[in-house]
Amino acid sequence: MPIIPEIAQSQDELKAIRRDIHAHPELCYEEARTAELVARKLESWDIEVTCGLGKTGVVGVLKKGTSKRAIGLRADMDALPIPESNTFAHASKHENKMHACGHDGHTAMLLGAAQYLSKHRDFDGTVVFIFQPAEEGGGGAKAMIEDGLFQRFPVDAVFALHNWPGMPAGNMGARVGATQASSNEFEIHIEGIGSHAAIPHDGVDPVFTALQIGTGLQSIMTRNKRPIDAAVLSITKMQAGHAVNAIPTTATLAGTVRTFSVDVLDLIETRMKEIVAATAAAYRCKAEVKFVRNYPPTVNTHDDTQFALGVMQEVAGVDHVNTNVDPTMGAEDFSFMLLERPGCYGYIGNGEGAHRDHGHGLGPCMLHNSSYDFNDNVLTLGSTYWVKLVEKFLSRA
Repeated sequence: MPIIPEIAQSQDELKAIRRDIHAHPELCYEEARTAELVARKLESWDIEVTCGLGKTGVVGVLKKGTSKRAIGLRADMDALPIPESNTFAHASKHENKMHACGHDGHTAMLLGAAQYLSKHRDFDGTVVFIFQPAEEGGGGAKAMIEDGLFQRFPVDAVFALHNWPGMPAGNMGARVGATQASSNEFEIHIEGIGSHAAIPHDGVDPVFTALQIGTGLQSIMTRNKRPIDAAVLSITKMQAGHAVNAIPTTATLAGTVRTFSVDVLDLIETRMKEIVAATAAAYRCKAEVKFVRNYPPTVNTHDDTQFALGVMQEVAGVDHVNTNVDPTMGAEDFSFMLLERPGCYGYIGNGEGAHRDHGHGLGPCMLHNSSYDFNDNVLTLGSTYWVKLVEKFLSRA
């Protein structure tokens, strides 16, 4: 199935929208301009608009016919606190803010679908367009849910689409089950007794204790967790002391834990606290663990993922759809929506970076990189996918 001709003709319009958003990036919960742009577009297409869910989120509702079936489509809107190294015309106009993850493209693709669906309305049911703030660490999906997203705008299933560098442009994909990991952070504060470094027996060394704890924590990965259960425990920060000839009073370890299941996460958190307490006691220190669960695993449900993959194959072609995309230890707050409703988080190829205009940075076109740019050539593919997903989902018995 080729790109819908009318959507293909809107390529320049979608490109202009995407580049305008890219040039005016806004961080989590600051997406006022982007939200206004989205709301204005939706209203111009006679789509019912509600603003302010999750502070800066926008919801558009389009109804046709008498069916009670409803589908939710989500796009994220926020940028990252990264200085852009690109110098092309649509580069960021705001210092240390950049659309380095393609949320500008996600928003433009969903707007393209909304425009077409509003004009043609070849479906029976309700489409809920969800433009979400604060995906990049702000938990905007959770904030929208807590503001009554699915109570006020009930859907039978919810879907999201994320660009994926390295996947060829024109390709799509998804996987059943866990596709992105949970994101969690920890901080371990260790308290000892400071002393002169030449007289260590007069103190209680928190640095030595921290080193033992750091080594001990890796035993969770190799001796407590099943080898077939993927997980990452990374200590990324260690702070202690100021002088080379003084043993400090305190030391701090911090880092991240990523898992594809809550059961494995429970195991890691429990064993972490046990190991820290026991090791600190063994070396006569006191220790406290702060463990924060940020985003749960993103877990696609079976039936809706298989359905989404079928639509992808019709739109992009069977040979251009990966039905078992490798999971990633990255995290995604669409996971909160999948805890509330069944659905699928899918991927659309962004290519290797050859699409970037003259004036791009020297780095690779990878997510969260200062020389990244969304591939405008896939905008119409993404919009066509959304349209066909809606029409087929709402026509199902």
